[in-house]
Amino acid sequence: MTVFSELRMRPATAERWGWDASTRARMVLAGVVMFTLLVGANLASPLYPLLQSELGITSLGVTIAFASYVLALVGVLMLAGHWSDHIGRRAALVLAVLVGLAGGLVFANADNLLMLSAGRMLQGVAVGLATGASSAALRELLPYRPEWASRFTLLSSSGGVAAGPAIGGLLSLLPGATSTPFVIHAAVLLLLLVPLWLLKARPAIRPAEGPRPYTVLAPRRPSVSRDARGAFWLASSVGFLSFAVFGFCLSLAPGYFAVVVHADSRPMTGLLAGLTLGASALSQLLTVRGRFAVPAGLAVLGGSIVLVGAAASLSSPVLLVAASLAAGVGQGIAFRLVFNDVAGKVEASRHAQIISTLYVITYLGSAVPVIGLGLAASAIGLSAAASYFTVACGLAAMVLTAVSVRGVLRKG
Repeated sequence: MTVFSELRMRPATAERWGWDASTRARMVLAGVVMFTLLVGANLASPLYPLLQSELGITSLGVTIAFASYVLALVGVLMLAGHWSDHIGRRAALVLAVLVGLAGGLVFANADNLLMLSAGRMLQGVAVGLATGASSAALRELLPYRPEWASRFTLLSSSGGVAAGPAIGGLLSLLPGATSTPFVIHAAVLLLLLVPLWLLKARPAIRPAEGPRPYTVLAPRRPSVSRDARGAFWLASSVGFLSFAVFGFCLSLAPGYFAVVVHADSRPMTGLLAGLTLGASALSQLLTVRGRFAVPAGLAVLGGSIVLVGAAASLSSPVLLVAASLAAGVGQGIAFRLVFNDVAGKVEASRHAQIISTLYVITYLGSAVPVIGLGLAASAIGLSAAASYFTVACGLAAMVLTAVSVRGVLRKG
């Protein structure tokens, strides 16, 4: 099938030549697309202080631009999270790459907050289209190893979010600090389109039938089976908290970290912004078992994020780095286990829809709390707002720890 016939949800009129890739190659391609889109969506993190200065926007403006991405992503997950079940995983990923390409170029040429937000929204649409498709593709490619499918999903997503700030900081050293990173990223996305276009796609799980095939793409009410409901809400809550922490790291934290380490190097602040997410990504390679692994991970996350806030008052770069790494490991272990629990209880035909719904709640953690943080920073200053924010996140983690312990004890 061609990409166009997939988008039309009709069989191709003639068999075409295509790259009949191996399972391993398909896994790599699905993961790389998700990773690359998330790198692009987070290239701007170390550039926000520079953009504030060049465009004359406030801390609240930064959080508005950041939240534009998240709200667009959430909207797409709600409206189109199930599309790849009908048009196919490959077609959904091609659409995602094309929209991500447009978003990066708009952001690169932005000269005001409106254009920044528009570029971020397009990037959010791209990541939203790719999230369910990539996760579902990995699940289908590893039907008998759902745990590893979840690990690869989280590794590619967390890894992309973590690598974005570090890569953005390094590329900003080139001429055109606020545009060159996105132009280079656009070139990488163009290269990715080649194997995606040539790939011999597998049919969609539920191809459309009848004279009006596009009706299946209409938004649908999210629903979760009774067996998966408890696991779904725990995973959503852990995800919301996790992405509240990540949203802080990727929006206002670079300026906050620069104060702690007494440096304004963009590569340095980009690296610091990605520490927690990098540790989360690498934790997917660890095998942690035990009844209390989830509450232990949440407890580590809660204690560590409070120490991140304390690092400023103590002027301790060492504490900042250690606490950021520990927070990432705790989050990565806890979220992987609860995510895997949900993924294992959802039938394959609804995997993309349910995982997209989970990510709707998860990604809202990067919007609602972060906008509140931006308002607080404008009113009382960044350092004080960051301190209150990290304490609130720590308390929320401890509440989830207690809920998780209670669930473990109930199961006996």
